[in-house]
Amino acid sequence: METLLSICLGIGLSAACGFRVFVPLLVMSIASLSGHLQLAHGFEWIGSYPALVTFSVATALEIAGYYIPWVDHLLDTIATPAAIIAGTLVSAAMITDMSPLLKWTLAVIAGGGVAGAVQGTTVVTRGASTLTTGGLANPLVATAELAGAVVTSILAILAPLLVVLLLAGFLLFFGPKAFRRLCRPRPSV
Repeated sequence: METLLSICLGIGLSAACGFRVFVPLLVMSIASLSGHLQLAHGFEWIGSYPALVTFSVATALEIAGYYIPWVDHLLDTIATPAAIIAGTLVSAAMITDMSPLLKWTLAVIAGGGVAGAVQGTTVVTRGASTLTTGGLANPLVATAELAGAVVTSILAILAPLLVVLLLAGFLLFFGPKAFRRLCRPRPSV
């Protein structure tokens, strides 16, 4: 049961990486330093004070960047591969009592995959916001994404099974809509 909870915790934190790359790492660092989160062997550095300072600065810069017009789209370009890498990292940091091959395979497929799926949905949402409002609603989208990252990170630590169920519902509801919007033929001018 402990292995299942660690996998759910890793997947939940990976999903949060899809909203914001550094928020889940900051939450993990705080939770580890306060004794509320046990990190897998080799990932104890996430719960160190230098990592806490680094994640705090990176989180502040990432949050601020998403409120600057056009910088938010540049960050989406950078954040997509970064979210997949961060999702893989946080999953691996949470999965314990498993062979390294299985652990990293699961971290790449589940953690990186979930982070990429959530990040892809946010990119499509931001693009739709830009097209429909000329970017005026992008700060609202950025605020919703930040809230999603914070809530998902905290819920993943407090109730890992619940966050995986909520994540599945989110992806089942928004995933097909985003895919249809992305694949819709554009009218020719």
